[in-house]
Amino acid sequence: MHEMISIQTRYYFNLVSAAGTVHDYEGTELSSIEHARREAIEDAKGLMSAAILEGRDISARSIEICNEEGEVLLTIAFRDAIMPDA
Repeated sequence: MHEMISIQTRYYFNLVSAAGTVHDYEGTELSSIEHARREAIEDAKGLMSAAILEGRDISARSIEICNEEGEVLLTIAFRDAIMPDA
C-alpha cells in the first residue's frame, strides 16, 4: 500500500493598509498557492465583516501572500474578496 505524501508549503499573509504593513511572522502551512489564495479571501471577508459591524470601511486594504523568502507571490485586494470571481 502506497501512502500519499502531501507536500505542505508555508505561506505568510501580510496585511497591507495605508498606515503600513502588519507582517505575518508565523505563517500557515497549506498545500498550494490556490489554497493560500482562498484562505486570504476568507480572511479578508472576515476582517471586513468585523469592521463593518464597527462602522469602519477597510476595503482599501490588501493581503500579500509571501513565501518563506519574503517574496510576494500574490496580492489579494479586500475589495476583490467581495466578489472574487467577478
